[in-house]
Amino acid sequence: MKPPTHQGPFGAPVTMSRHTIDRWVRNYRAGGFEALVPTPARVTARTPAEVLEVAVALKKENPDRTAAQIARIIRTQSGWAPSERTLHRHFDRLELDRELQAKPREVFGRFEAERCNELWVGDVLHGPRIGTAQKKTFLFAFLDDRSRAVMGARFGFSEDTVRLAAALRPALASRGVPESLYVDYAEPWVMPTPDGNRWSAAVRAPIESAY
Repeated sequence: MKPPTHQGPFGAPVTMSRHTIDRWVRNYRAGGFEALVPTPARVTARTPAEVLEVAVALKKENPDRTAAQIARIIRTQSGWAPSERTLHRHFDRLELDRELQAKPREVFGRFEAERCNELWVGDVLHGPRIGTAQKKTFLFAFLDDRSRAVMGARFGFSEDTVRLAAALRPALASRGVPESLYVDYAEPWVMPTPDGNRWSAAVRAPIESAY
């Protein structure tokens, strides 16, 4: 006997095997139409609950943090982090964005350094992919908070302390040593060092050598 064929939801022919039809008949006789409803898949969460709790705490601490920033912070602290998509789905499931938007936001006054070289701000920009190999680029830059002048900047193919130092050393040599350097709490700015200090060696060493 040839198995029956019918048109599927997308127009393609679908063939049902005799085994499948017999199973449906047995289920119907045993429990009626309710027995024909597919059993929901049981999916075990792959991301540890404690990691998701840390992600939620970081989001509540600063609602402006993106999933990419939160993943980068967690990766710096534990060496591994869930994907941005996983964090987005978790936040959506908790309706976290709606909850945070409903809460009154604390308003901070505008801050600006009082004089040049009092405070530099450093960050990394994820740039375009270039060349035939489509290698990703990263722009390390340091700006003076008072004048908004670019103290130093350099492109590289990796987001690591070597490229960070390549941008910071010339800036210190030509512009002097700032009183403070403000960076975010993520690689390559913050890394564990042999002496237990949480400063990145690539940031601390050029500043110390400038003296």
